[in-house]
Amino acid sequence: MPFRLSTFVRVAALAGSAAAMLSAHALMAQDSAAPSQWPDTPTSRVEALAVLQTLNANLLSNASATLTLDRWCASHKLAPAGSKILAQRVHGQDKPADAHIRELLAVGPDVPIAYRRVRLACGDRVLSEADNWYVPAKLTADMNEALNTSDIAFGRAVQSLNFTRTNLSAKLLWSPLPEGWEMKADLPSAGTGQLTLPPFLLEHRAVLKLPDGTPFSTLVETYTNSVLDFPAPPAHRP
Repeated sequence: MPFRLSTFVRVAALAGSAAAMLSAHALMAQDSAAPSQWPDTPTSRVEALAVLQTLNANLLSNASATLTLDRWCASHKLAPAGSKILAQRVHGQDKPADAHIRELLAVGPDVPIAYRRVRLACGDRVLSEADNWYVPAKLTADMNEALNTSDIAFGRAVQSLNFTRTNLSAKLLWSPLPEGWEMKADLPSAGTGQLTLPPFLLEHRAVLKLPDGTPFSTLVETYTNSVLDFPAPPAHRP
């Protein structure tokens, strides 16, 4: 069955309201560092870094963060089977496009630029927060309506554009191992509890472009500790 944006808008509007209520406790938990499901051991720290860098590589090698998080959520069982990423709109925190944003989007001072801030959630877990500036004139009327009237994720709304992604930066905001650990004789000693994760683990900045190379969106994505909210791999494998 072909993808119908108007149908998804209606579904997303209803599901988004429910997701916002379900994720309220998750948002409060992300306001500060919190214990994880990962034990504070040398092996677990290496595994956590490997998993985090795997997510980082997946995000950098795919045009749509939304679709990448769909797959991440499903493969790590972060929500009930069949769950998809929904965008929880954050209102009242608008950031007008400055000269740098207009330069990235290759538009002059008189071209309208829209702004959208969202929390991307799968089930009751918020996996990222994103600031997105985009040029409405580069989108279809249906896309603009969906973005203005629903909580549909941006990547899903504009998926039919077959856009590409140019990554500007990727920053690891937290590492379970100290810098230069690979050259040291010993890994950090084991703790007595679980690894404590800060609220945010990764930050990406990127520009989305049409197939002809025309930029139409620039964004800042910050990934939360919920991307690692699943049990650590078994300590001993056969």
